[in-house]
Amino acid sequence: MVQQNICVLGSTGSIGANTLDVMARHPERYRAFALSAHSRVDALLAQCLAHAPRYAVLPDDEAATRLRAGLREAGSRTEVLVGAAALDQVAAHPEVDAVMAAIVGAAGLGPCLAAARAGKRLLLANKEAIVLGGALFMRAVRDGGATLLPIDSEHSAIFQCLPHDRSTWPATIDHIILTASGGPFRQRDPATLASVTPDQACAHPNWVMGRKISVDSATMMNKALEVIEARWLFDQQPEQIRVLIHPQSIVHSMVVCRDNSVLAQLGTPDMRVPIAFGLAFPERIACGAARLDLTNTPALSFEPADAARFPGLQLAWQALAARDGSTAVLNAANEVAVARFLAGRLRFDQIPAVNAATLETCDVPEGAADSVAGLLDLDTRARRVADSHAQGLKA
Repeated sequence: MVQQNICVLGSTGSIGANTLDVMARHPERYRAFALSAHSRVDALLAQCLAHAPRYAVLPDDEAATRLRAGLREAGSRTEVLVGAAALDQVAAHPEVDAVMAAIVGAAGLGPCLAAARAGKRLLLANKEAIVLGGALFMRAVRDGGATLLPIDSEHSAIFQCLPHDRSTWPATIDHIILTASGGPFRQRDPATLASVTPDQACAHPNWVMGRKISVDSATMMNKALEVIEARWLFDQQPEQIRVLIHPQSIVHSMVVCRDNSVLAQLGTPDMRVPIAFGLAFPERIACGAARLDLTNTPALSFEPADAARFPGLQLAWQALAARDGSTAVLNAANEVAVARFLAGRLRFDQIPAVNAATLETCDVPEGAADSVAGLLDLDTRARRVADSHAQGLKA
């Protein structure tokens, strides 16, 4: 068996760490070729010493200097690279077989595009890249001959339910149902959400995730972004994408077929399952996740998403109906709002208000979504607008 070289972008986050865990279970199959992190230098150092990648990438010289010192002291031969260009370089490296794209936020767009254009197997855990890039991103995948495999549990579930031949999807799919746990506030009185703290918002009942995505789950903005992602991944019209609350997080999503059959993927809430599926596709490999015991599983329930409790969810369809680039505006606004909430500068219940106001007032120039430069400029503009709206609210 030929060992595959894997580039893990965002290796110190939960997705990156779980990817390395799955890889370590199959050392004959996978080797860590490059790892990257944003600020967790000590965690990246430990990963480099455990997995011996050829390259490690950090965003700035100060962090890189610290990592080099630690590697030198340990006798490691890992080479440290710096900056956004270095991320693109390792993602498109000729010796890389697959790229796990797990960088959080708009920063992941560049290396995702680089991997797509280089024809890599791209394991997409960075939903913001496709939310921001949309048609531009999918065109890069098509033109580069890349294999795109979704890692979000919901989109992986949908992909696993569909035939491998994409040309059959239009005749197969009537609509898609994305499931959502409802987060920690599914049954909380919406009138009390103003007092939610960051720690409360990050206490997800089923999944262990980073703080930003945990807040997104609590507001259901993660599901709004997933609606946009599904539109591009599966080439569906916005009205073909539905959302249901499923508190048990056992049914990870469903496809309703033209004949009204409903196909679903079930499993324990463990991200190693979709990660292993992406790494080994079309094979299946052991990943360390607990087996789902259907005889000892709570009753499965489904309910509509409460618009009063989750007002941000509907913004997905609103952004998809607006000018191309509007989804990038929504993503940027949400990143600003969540960052301010986690810093104690915005109330939890004000996050969707900032997102809605930014989507409504940020100008999207004609053709802004046609290039990376245009999208990044739009992202910057949207962040300024979102920050202005947030400053006008009393935390």
